[in-house]
Amino acid sequence: MRPRTGCSTTTTLRRVRIVLDPERCTGHGRCYSLSPELFDSDDEGHSVVLHEQVPEGLEDSARTAAENCPEDAIQLVD
Repeated sequence: MRPRTGCSTTTTLRRVRIVLDPERCTGHGRCYSLSPELFDSDDEGHSVVLHEQVPEGLEDSARTAAENCPEDAIQLVD
């Protein structure tokens, strides 16, 4: 019988990705008002994604932005 040398488990964290449809965005600004750490605005007031991959701990903020977009221009993808 071989002695056990240790058990190793690896966990892969799935990062949420923000997908913005610029054709649908009309510049209401809710995303960058509610989640300024993830979104900004361009010169015309339309949304710009600052971090395509949502940083750890900001998933709820990304979800809030997506849920409050009146045009549904923001999608979150695993």
